[in-house]
Amino acid sequence: MPKSLPPHDPPKSLDELNEIITRPTNAVLDAMSQIDGDFAVLGAGGKMGFHLCRELQRALEQLGRRESVTAVSRFAAEGSRQAFEQAGIPVIAIDLSDRSQLDSVRRFPNVFYLAGIKFGTSSQSDLLHRFNVMMPQMVADHFRESRIVALSTGCVYSFTTPSSGGSTETSAIDPPGAYAQSCLGREAAFVNGSKRHGTKCVLVRLNYSVELRYGVLVDIAQKIQSGETIDLETGYVNVIWQGDAITQILQCLPLAESPPMVINVTGSKVERVRDIAAEFGRRLGRGVQFSGREANNCWLSHNGIARERFGEPLISTEMMIDWIAAWLLRGGETLGKPTDFQVRSGNY
Repeated sequence: MPKSLPPHDPPKSLDELNEIITRPTNAVLDAMSQIDGDFAVLGAGGKMGFHLCRELQRALEQLGRRESVTAVSRFAAEGSRQAFEQAGIPVIAIDLSDRSQLDSVRRFPNVFYLAGIKFGTSSQSDLLHRFNVMMPQMVADHFRESRIVALSTGCVYSFTTPSSGGSTETSAIDPPGAYAQSCLGREAAFVNGSKRHGTKCVLVRLNYSVELRYGVLVDIAQKIQSGETIDLETGYVNVIWQGDAITQILQCLPLAESPPMVINVTGSKVERVRDIAAEFGRRLGRGVQFSGREANNCWLSHNGIARERFGEPLISTEMMIDWIAAWLLRGGETLGKPTDFQVRSGNY
């Protein structure tokens, strides 16, 4: 059955949230029916990893397939393996940046690469190089016979104006900051590996994935709820519901080719931060204080190719705002991991 239209009532528990986000669509079932072999999700311990693993697992179950989904990550945080183990998803706890540990992992036919580092690196260029450049190079070599979907970021683009509608896959890539430059190094690792070995690959430039516990919209809502001022310098953003993002990422696997295809995964609208904040203020019953002036450019992406391939995202920004406001008013848990979307330097 297709994924039904989302319920108007917001999820009231983590179990409900996980069920909604990981419900496979007909399009995902069709994509997975085209792919043979087992799957590995590298960097699965991050914010998207469990949901991607679980939706993939559910799709294979619905198709009556016996292939496995294995989650690979450091799993350094206490309890980070629990959700996977409860769902029956095998885990491999290793440091992918350690070649000897990476060499111990069997070469899965299908790989989703979600690994990398962002925060706490503004003065540690060695960490950025290790995890965002060298590690992808080793992974691209180790899984050279695999089909790979590798996550990147819209931060690889140069700034653009809101009136442009966002950067396309062929727009200039000369971003500010050490982090953004390291993400270009990550992309180059997979492009060069694909060219050397003929590896079929897709590079997914994602921004910004949102669910009820984290994301740009949660950052804005929490600031309003706590009476903080909303800085308007980064005045425009793209957002996409995490369930829609994962659905599109899974559908990328059959599109893998050499050299790699590049695709933006994001929402269909350029959203104004001032308008988002006003909507949250109304729903949360709080006044909103602003500071700064909107810059005339920022990181924005255009999802025209993804829309043509996968259709419109199911969850609108308005529904995300409704759900997040209700979640916070109920005292729902958050991950405590701000996106720092407002940082324009590219250094985190």
